[in-house]
Amino acid sequence: MALLISYPAYINCSTSSKNPTISSPSLLKNLRIPRFWPWQKVKIGQLSVSPMGFGTWAWGNQLLWGYQESMDNELQQTFNLAVENGINLFDTADSYGTGKLNGQSEKLLGKFISEFQGNKQLRDNIVIATKFAAYPWRLTPNQFVDACKSSLDRIQLDQIGIGQLHWSTANYAPLQERALWDGLVAMYDKGLVRAVGVSNYGPKQLLKIHDYLKARGVPLCSAQVQFSLLSMGKDQLEIKNICDSLGIRVIAYSPLGLGMLTGKYTSSNLPSGPRGLLFRQILPGIEPLLNSLTEVAQRRRKTVSQVAINWCISKGTIPIPGVKSIKQAEENLGALGWQLSSDELLQLEYAALESPQKMVQNIFQTR
Repeated sequence: MALLISYPAYINCSTSSKNPTISSPSLLKNLRIPRFWPWQKVKIGQLSVSPMGFGTWAWGNQLLWGYQESMDNELQQTFNLAVENGINLFDTADSYGTGKLNGQSEKLLGKFISEFQGNKQLRDNIVIATKFAAYPWRLTPNQFVDACKSSLDRIQLDQIGIGQLHWSTANYAPLQERALWDGLVAMYDKGLVRAVGVSNYGPKQLLKIHDYLKARGVPLCSAQVQFSLLSMGKDQLEIKNICDSLGIRVIAYSPLGLGMLTGKYTSSNLPSGPRGLLFRQILPGIEPLLNSLTEVAQRRRKTVSQVAINWCISKGTIPIPGVKSIKQAEENLGALGWQLSSDELLQLEYAALESPQKMVQNIFQTR
């Protein structure tokens, strides 16, 4: 019978952890130890989460990521592997899934959670962060609350970990914005979500919504932004500084630049579909960065992806790289349990600044 180890709900990230000493060989033989020990947990508001989460944008997206329902079995194995190795934060959205598969990402997460047969404590500690789209027909707070209830049904939960506004309408429908904010307040007050966050908010709008929610007794706990060595411009750094000063956790989406920072693609080896067009434009202009990532990876005996993700963690963000295979999950897990040195961080950031090309920014990103 395997001895299951329960993980602490919270461990301060500033404390160093050492491998436990176990004197009994027979006990050691029976321990079911994760491949990548999840020593640390970080805080998003009152929630304790892994220092890296996994994104599920690809789960149901046929256009960009080539999803097919035949992939569901491996996706479930990937989910199980992640949870068993300490990952408890999964990011999704009610708009993830193309065409008739809209909402498929949430449905799959609900299925995988309910069918998870591992340690019950691991399952109970899973935090789902979902984003609610600012669709033009969502004009009232109640409509936004209804969107939250629909997500709860798809994920098969009574309460969502983090309810996030997917994007701001300030650029094109400013009058709708206040209703969406009131919708966040309502779903928090009704206990439908444990915490509230935003996505694709620029510095000015981030300060506005923070103050608005605070006045209504609702803490803004997280802000998702495209943040990576390919996307570390003025706005990203300003958002990070604001979040640090207000106690808001930055969740870094696209930490691998849609795959450009994996080291797996070149100008003569491009991914299929729309990504290939973008990669053809950007890859030639980030050679200094890729060379530096490769140099650090070889020195560290890590992969380029692991170094790029670790950079995000070292900057105090929670990266949420996308996963759609066991191989990707295993590689991403290797970004945990170590930290880049200050010299390595400077080397990588200098190489990023020296690279003439940067990541294209999300069209919904506001100032």
